Amino acid sequence: MAPLLAAFAAGLLFALGLGLGGMTQPSKVIGFLDVAGAWDPSLALVMVAALAVYAPAYRLITRRRAPLLAARFLVPTRRDIDLALLVGAVLFGVGWGLVGFCPGPAIVALASGRPTAVTFVIAMVAGMAIHRVAVRTIGRRASVPDAVQ
Repeated sequence: MAPLLAAFAAGLLFALGLGLGGMTQPSKVIGFLDVAGAWDPSLALVMVAALAVYAPAYRLITRRRAPLLAARFLVPTRRDIDLALLVGAVLFGVGWGLVGFCPGPAIVALASGRPTAVTFVIAMVAGMAIHRVAVRTIGRRASVPDAVQ
């Protein structure tokens, strides 16, 4: 039960940070991305503040033998950059730039009941389901569109 409560507390803290930082407001995100127009740099400050907390905390925490509530750390070991990663990053960036949501803030924004947040999350979940079915049906190649292979 303790790991579940810790995950809930971390998620709640993350959601509060996203809300207070303006990350759940698509207009704020799009304003940050509009570097040639009415640029709003405040989102960069949110990101820098997050990194300022995360970087030293990560170094301190990973010096431990194991996390407080788990047997071992689950840190990704893959370091290669492949086509699927690049295509996914481009799609993520384009989606973020077009609608001003990325997955975490969109889920937090569901609490507002805004139709844009609801529509985005439904489309995101549908895209994840389609990808899963495609990968299972036609194999690993389905994760990268044919046009970019």
